[in-house]
Amino acid sequence: MSQFEEKTIKSEKIFSGRIIQLQVDEVELPNGKTSTRELIKHPGAVAVLAVTNDQKIVMVEQYRKPLERTLIEIPAGKLEGNEDPLVCAKRELEEETGYGCHHLELITSFYTSPGFADEIVHLFLAKDLYKKENAAGLDEDEFVQLLEITLEEALQYMKEHKIYDAKTAYAVQYLQLQKAQS
Repeated sequence: MSQFEEKTIKSEKIFSGRIIQLQVDEVELPNGKTSTRELIKHPGAVAVLAVTNDQKIVMVEQYRKPLERTLIEIPAGKLEGNEDPLVCAKRELEEETGYGCHHLELITSFYTSPGFADEIVHLFLAKDLYKKENAAGLDEDEFVQLLEITLEEALQYMKEHKIYDAKTAYAVQYLQLQKAQS
């Protein structure tokens, strides 16, 4: 047990939707006092850094309602139930880009906002890409434009805030570091 652990006294579910659940927990703090925590429960997600044989990064541009704007991002999606992240990564790559891959490896996993959410993102590297015949399509509420860009273009898009989300920025910087080390 950590010296910083907070013991849950009471937990109340406030909202349960398709993607997230919101709950409010009353907790006992390490000093014996009580406080409340607003928590978002999320099933987790995958993100795929897909690199073509000619070193282009496969990305999608899509509208993000919470931001009221479009972003350029790496393909990503949420885990379904107890889905294996590797299986989910293959599915999301195919659905969002029409690509399959011969090589898929986990780079890392990270929490997106641990101050209020338990969402974990599993970031994969996909190489040896190929276009899939009869690829699974997008979800009915998903609209994206496929892009294939260079690392230099991705870095420029970061400066211009066209790439502006953590998972994609992490992926681009990972690729930049790999290039610098080779």
